[in-house]
Amino acid sequence: MKILHTSDWHLGQNFFTKSRLPEHEKFIQWLLETVESEKVDCVIIAGDVFDTGTPPSYARELYNRFVVDMHRIGCQLIVLGGNHDSVAMLNESKQLLKQLHTQVIASVGTETSEQILEIKNGIGDVGAIVCAVPFIRPRDIVKSVSGESGSEKQKALGDAIKAHYSTLYQQAVALRSQRELDVPIIATGHLTALGVTASESVRDIYIGTLDGFSADGFPPADYIALGHIHRPQKVAKSEHIRYSGSPIYLSFDELKSQKQVVLVEFLSSHVASIEPVAVPSFQPMFSLKGDLASLQQQLDSIDIEEGTSVWVSIEVEVQDYLTDLQQAVQKMIGDKEIEVLQLRRSRAHRDRTLNQEQTETLSELSPIEVFSKRLAIEAFDTEEDKAREQRITTRFKQIVEDVEGEKP
Repeated sequence: MKILHTSDWHLGQNFFTKSRLPEHEKFIQWLLETVESEKVDCVIIAGDVFDTGTPPSYARELYNRFVVDMHRIGCQLIVLGGNHDSVAMLNESKQLLKQLHTQVIASVGTETSEQILEIKNGIGDVGAIVCAVPFIRPRDIVKSVSGESGSEKQKALGDAIKAHYSTLYQQAVALRSQRELDVPIIATGHLTALGVTASESVRDIYIGTLDGFSADGFPPADYIALGHIHRPQKVAKSEHIRYSGSPIYLSFDELKSQKQVVLVEFLSSHVASIEPVAVPSFQPMFSLKGDLASLQQQLDSIDIEEGTSVWVSIEVEVQDYLTDLQQAVQKMIGDKEIEVLQLRRSRAHRDRTLNQEQTETLSELSPIEVFSKRLAIEAFDTEEDKAREQRITTRFKQIVEDVEGEKP
């Protein structure tokens, strides 16, 4: 019995106004080829299939086409809802997709028995039992109690999630015993486990309630497939509790880690192997940092394949303030197929700018100078951002002129 664990596809995402559709199409094609070559019995997507609750039509089409292709090659699919996914939208096609060997669990607001899934092995027998837990919304498992403190709410939510896992696991064990099956029990989840490393693209999902779920709250399942954290990693140093991470880079700081999916093979009820499989990068991306001379060298060293465009994030370390930073960087790029999606000054330089401003008094500066210094701290990278900067500047100057014109 072999499963493939993946998560956090974020279909429909726009990255600094750039569509990820070509990357997602190439990833899905690669995934289908991997499923066939590795003879995978079931793919588990542990939440955040879509980037928003109202994904664009092309993202839905991509999802539906993937389901059809999975059915064509004879591989089962389990889709768990994430915090980005709309429960209603995932549920609207649930019954239809079930006919294509795809089981969708959008929320825990259903009977627990519906979250116990059986998946078949290559000869059509039950090969594993899945405790299919999607993103858990507090309202689905806890009742608000008047007068509870913040810490009491955190504890109540943590206890409720632990109890939910325990209930499902006990039902799975009972089913396995009743059917006299020698198969593994797999659990899923879409949450933040304590001690994991997140990235800039991960949004906190338990703000004000539960910061992280303790690993000892998970049931003793044979494998636990998690989603929400975009960096692939183990939880609590446990081989069998893993985040697969997102299959494409959703922020520039994720470039430090290799994207992957996880192949898990079982021999009867025991884990035979857990093998991360590297996902190819389908869009060249680089994060560059340094002074102007160093950045020139880094830009020149980028190998650009014909017909491709490279996306870069640039953090500039400069001693002196440059008003034409955007133009300076663009001059270094020249006619190379490099698009600067993020351009910012180094934190140290921004701090120096702020410290310098603290030593100046308002009486030394004109309103326009104050405004310009504040605006310089922000990064206006894209054409849309620069147009917005121009509109803001023009509007501020108009306001200053109007105010000064009213003075006696």
